[in-house]
Amino acid sequence: MVEQLYSPQKIETKWQNYWEKNRLFNANIDTTRDKYFLLEMFPYPSGKIHMGHVRNYSIGDVIARYKMMKGFNVLHPMGWDAFGMPAENAAIENKIHPAKWTHENINYMKSQLKRMGYSYDWDREIASCHPGYYKWSQWIFLKMLEKKLAYRKRSFVNWCPSCQTVLANEQVEAGLCWRCSTEVIQKELDQWFLKITEYADQLLEGLEKLINGWPERVLNMQKNWIGKSYGAEVNFPVVDSEETIKVFTTRQDTLFGATFLSLSPEHPLSEKLSNGSPQKTEIKKFIEAMGKVDKITRTAENTEKKGVFTGSYAINPLNNQKIPIWIANFVLMDYGTGAIMSVPAHDQRDLDFARKYQISVRVVISPSDEKLNENTMTQAYAGVGHLVNSGIFNGQISTEVLDKISKYLEEKGIGKKAINYRLRDWGISRQRYWGTPIPIIYCPICGSVPVPYEDLPVELPLHLEFKPDGRSPLKETDDFINVPCPKCQHPAQRETDTMDTFICSSWYFDRYTCPRYDEAPLQRESVDYWMPVDQYIGGIEHAILHLLYSRFYTMFLRDTGLLKVDEPYRNLLTQGMVIKDGSKMSKSKGNVVDPDELVKKYGCDTIRVFCLFASPPEKDLDWSDQGVEGSYRFINRLWRLVIKFSDKLNDLPPLNGKQNLTDSIKDMRRKTHQTIKKVTEDIEQRFHFNTAIAAVMELVNKIYQIEEKELKFPLSRSVLREALDSTILLLAPFVPHITEELWEKMGHQGSIFKHPWPTYDREIIKKEKIIIVIQINGKLRSQVEVVPGLSDTKIKALALENKKIEELLKNKSIKKIIIIPNKLINIVV
Repeated sequence: MVEQLYSPQKIETKWQNYWEKNRLFNANIDTTRDKYFLLEMFPYPSGKIHMGHVRNYSIGDVIARYKMMKGFNVLHPMGWDAFGMPAENAAIENKIHPAKWTHENINYMKSQLKRMGYSYDWDREIASCHPGYYKWSQWIFLKMLEKKLAYRKRSFVNWCPSCQTVLANEQVEAGLCWRCSTEVIQKELDQWFLKITEYADQLLEGLEKLINGWPERVLNMQKNWIGKSYGAEVNFPVVDSEETIKVFTTRQDTLFGATFLSLSPEHPLSEKLSNGSPQKTEIKKFIEAMGKVDKITRTAENTEKKGVFTGSYAINPLNNQKIPIWIANFVLMDYGTGAIMSVPAHDQRDLDFARKYQISVRVVISPSDEKLNENTMTQAYAGVGHLVNSGIFNGQISTEVLDKISKYLEEKGIGKKAINYRLRDWGISRQRYWGTPIPIIYCPICGSVPVPYEDLPVELPLHLEFKPDGRSPLKETDDFINVPCPKCQHPAQRETDTMDTFICSSWYFDRYTCPRYDEAPLQRESVDYWMPVDQYIGGIEHAILHLLYSRFYTMFLRDTGLLKVDEPYRNLLTQGMVIKDGSKMSKSKGNVVDPDELVKKYGCDTIRVFCLFASPPEKDLDWSDQGVEGSYRFINRLWRLVIKFSDKLNDLPPLNGKQNLTDSIKDMRRKTHQTIKKVTEDIEQRFHFNTAIAAVMELVNKIYQIEEKELKFPLSRSVLREALDSTILLLAPFVPHITEELWEKMGHQGSIFKHPWPTYDREIIKKEKIIIVIQINGKLRSQVEVVPGLSDTKIKALALENKKIEELLKNKSIKKIIIIPNKLINIVV
């Protein structure tokens, strides 16, 4: 017989066509089955998929196919996060319209994903740049406007001069734009905001429900970002003024030690208080300079603390002392009230600032074991102690006096108990073209008027020419801007800002459940059946922005009656990066591996095996050309093994009951069932795909060791058939194409993914005999062979009857006997 060679390209194309023709992965509501919604974060259509995509989607595909074989009704969709600045930047660079660039990329990347054989329901494909999708993003915005959760205000924003747009705080990384790495500056603009702070408590409380399904690191990142803190609001009257400066503090126990106030450069009083002061010019320069420094850099620990005196003073309301008001770079309008009380004796940043600018220091908390010298101290004392220089609170323990001081503030009318959040409202205005138009019309008579629901979508015009400097052409497009007011029909103008691209990804998972529904954003029957997402997969870099925003959207849509779930994702897996030559794969590093070339050479099953075998999903994957070669050799080895035996095994009946088998065949059957157990548990328990594949490799090695003479017996051949069938089934989610082909060659009909996942027999797994180690005083002295599950009494008897042990125990008294089941017995003498 001519040897059949493994031909991955031929096999993979054959089975991809079969899956598509038979609509194998198309999902429909079936209330008789448990659903499983598996989702990888949808990609930005950047041009080509990279190895990070391949790894991410291969992880998801294993889970989807496994759950399918386990009998679940699996929804596994794919789409495109298609709006955003990269498309515009590429359009400027390549002199191509962003719509053309985006759709060409989508078509190419889709062909790549299909060539990888991923089990997507392509009938549910969505693209966020399609009017049929962003119509409903606009609809949701209008609903938020109705509920007073969307509003417009003038504010200082992070501005990227290169991208010519606003950035959210989360989009500024080390002072640079997250997209183009240009230095970010502060700019004052009219902006649209979503009141995510209204949901701050719900977002915090919801994290408790996710403890068993989300990585602890991500939960902590979200908790810290929301940043709920308990403290007090205190009013500091400004001397010779009707103004009052309100501060929030979590350390009301140190109020008596506040020796100056610090204002944010953006605080409304910063410039106002300097009027008539000799420092006015200096203050203006300082405020302008701070406007060029992003907020993260300003508050970083290693950033030099700088400030300027306003020339004005405030009164500390607890001790009535006059204290100077400074403007400081480390104070942000985004936190609390934009003003802080500075207590240098008990805060290191404040102490450094006070020493630099020669501001007084007052100790108000004293440790029990030493006396602090406020004139010479260089280290602030932030620990627990008893209050001093604190009036009626002297002598009380600092941690026990917080509530008492809060009540005192309320009684005196100078403050109150308060809760503060680090979380700020979400600024969604972007001064870019390629995004979802904000559905607002500005009328000189009626003001801001929402576009009527029936007029949605406000379509993004696609005929516009692009500016080489990145300015949005919408601002100069009369037929887009000039429209009649929906209320009074007076000439009016459209909003030309577009929405933050994170709007698109905040609800796309819901839309997958009903992608063509056109009566509302969501169809209740579909979304109620499929949501929440049972398993979500994506990078840790989205731990704050995307995951927090999508949780907020889910809660809002629930409150509008469109959803019944509280949280969008039941379980979250954050996969590691693909590393090559010591750093993350990227074009800029020149260490990219092209998936297309690998598929041409090895086939996609090989690439999948390497990505899944080389590292657990949550860890970084170190790229290895040798590892890819090794994966290809394993697949070829599997192919040769099945081809060798398939003709001889096709007509064999399955094993029934307990047959008399030779020891070697019995051992192989035990190994088969142990492997089924191992692989099943490894997939179920946090997706340990690497060890699952390793277990199947061991089984393949075991099968290769079978001797030809054993196969003379029909029972032995039946055991071999069971081993080969199980091997193919266990590998199916990992390498779907070759396993489909081998399944067919073993005489089976239809797709392997319509076959149930294999089960194991606990009786077969048990070894007929196990070795129990015998110790005396913890030292190995002998061993005994016993049947698994033998009683402790019988094990003791066998140990004490052992001739070597009998000899060693002569003239010794036994104090106690310790038994560790199925492992050892220790006789203490």
